[in-house]
Amino acid sequence: MTASDGWVDLYLDHLRVERGLSRRTLEAYSADLCRVLALLEADGQDLARADAAAITAVLVRLSRDGLGARSQARLLSSLRGLFRYLKEEGLTAVNPTQLVLSPRLTRRLPSLLTRDEVLRLLGAPDVKTARGMRDAAMLQVMYAAGLRVSELVGLEIGDLELRAGYLTVLGKGSKRRLVPLGRPACAALDLYLVEARSAWARPGERRVFLTARRKGMTRQAFWKLIKQYAAAAGIRKRMTPHMLRHSFATHLLQGGADLRAVQTMLGHADISTTQIYTHVTGDHLRAMHARCHPRG
Repeated sequence: MTASDGWVDLYLDHLRVERGLSRRTLEAYSADLCRVLALLEADGQDLARADAAAITAVLVRLSRDGLGARSQARLLSSLRGLFRYLKEEGLTAVNPTQLVLSPRLTRRLPSLLTRDEVLRLLGAPDVKTARGMRDAAMLQVMYAAGLRVSELVGLEIGDLELRAGYLTVLGKGSKRRLVPLGRPACAALDLYLVEARSAWARPGERRVFLTARRKGMTRQAFWKLIKQYAAAAGIRKRMTPHMLRHSFATHLLQGGADLRAVQTMLGHADISTTQIYTHVTGDHLRAMHARCHPRG
């Protein structure tokens, strides 16, 4: 193992212990950095000797191999974080990534559901069955709180405050946030907890959403469910769980919500991440201006 390999391990330990990043995020960092190391070694380089030209050559090679601009940008971001850490720890004197230009990205607007499509999707499960009660509760909560699918399936009983109408979410970086729930989501949750979960949960079970086999619902299983319900509701868009989160944010802003409040509910560390929704709602704002302004 080279010194460079040891540096990557030190950095990953730092991210795990000091920043509390999730296992999946650490795996992504590790994959990016190991990929760079392999390409540098193929060119007779290593992290200790790599300069801006060597790193740029790696990105050019990856681009020629078909790696997209967003993936290149993520890889470069991982590398910049590594070199910042190495410099702070006194392991290197310079940070060559400061001289490397980031790939130009085109901003992709998220796919959304209309309000009518959301209502049809939420009404698709058969709430006369235990599975339907669970699925209706999951869909209602995901849309009402704008959760990521990992946050949804990770909910525990202690996170719910149905009488007060909110839940606590464990988000990225192990940060907790409080998100309000509307009455329909609270009612769907209450029905599921009393009529379905009570029959499935083993003593001491903390997870909210379970299967009939008494196991926790997984991200993959929910992905399949939401696609099935979208098809049943006549939604022809390519459905993903994240579309409900995007729709939550957009519909809030269309209703006049403050951007900072939406940022807090989504759990975005940087408001620039939330600002993409101001572009999504542009048509709505123009229509409102035309309808309400004297010179519209």
